[in-house]
Amino acid sequence: MKATLLRTTLFVGLGWIARADEIRVAAAASLAEAVTEISAAYEKEHGEKATPVFAGSNVLARQLEEGAPLDVFISADEATMEKMLKAKLVKEPTPLLTNALVVVIPTDSSATVSSAEDLLKLKRISIGDPAAVPAGVYAKTWLTKAGLWEQVEPKCMASENVRAALAAVDSGNVDAAIVYKTDAAVAKKAKVAWTVPDDALPPIIYPLAVCTGTKHEEEAKRFTAFLKSEKARAIFKARGFGIAGK
Repeated sequence: MKATLLRTTLFVGLGWIARADEIRVAAAASLAEAVTEISAAYEKEHGEKATPVFAGSNVLARQLEEGAPLDVFISADEATMEKMLKAKLVKEPTPLLTNALVVVIPTDSSATVSSAEDLLKLKRISIGDPAAVPAGVYAKTWLTKAGLWEQVEPKCMASENVRAALAAVDSGNVDAAIVYKTDAAVAKKAKVAWTVPDDALPPIIYPLAVCTGTKHEEEAKRFTAFLKSEKARAIFKARGFGIAGK
């Protein structure tokens, strides 16, 4: 039985018409709070507007492929960025951030999760679509390595991005969700039950690149440089991200 696709759109209205002096920053859904805060800090410091557009990395990649006027791309995985590089839609990606995978449950839940096997005791689990969404791909990789994917898959409700997976827990529609550590930090009605060990899945890397089709290359380069600045790194760290290479 395939995972049911839970279509809960949290980030809508991509709004491609931009001001002449504005750059568009396509960022993975899990970066919503951090990149919004950094964009505001960048505008205050440089006097240039950077407008974030948030969605699943796979959705943003598809928008790039369809010619959306994007200037900067931050993916939640290296595979999606590599695909964009091969298509010559981005230039010279560099690793920016790291993250971790956690299992969250409703704050009032008495369930205990201390291993992958404990997921078998749950009835409904929300994850990013394991066929496309990086968080879901990571989750499937982990559970496949543990030899449990075929048993857990029928319990899974696949969401179109990691924030939709988290929302399913916040709304009480599922017993648990597999999301990033940083998503758990902004949960309203969910708590971390267990953190997936780092050696159970490949490193979670967020790469950054300037889009090939940008008409604001200098501004895009300035913003990517700002994302690597100490001011931006402090914001990322406060939101729970790790800095790639640190």
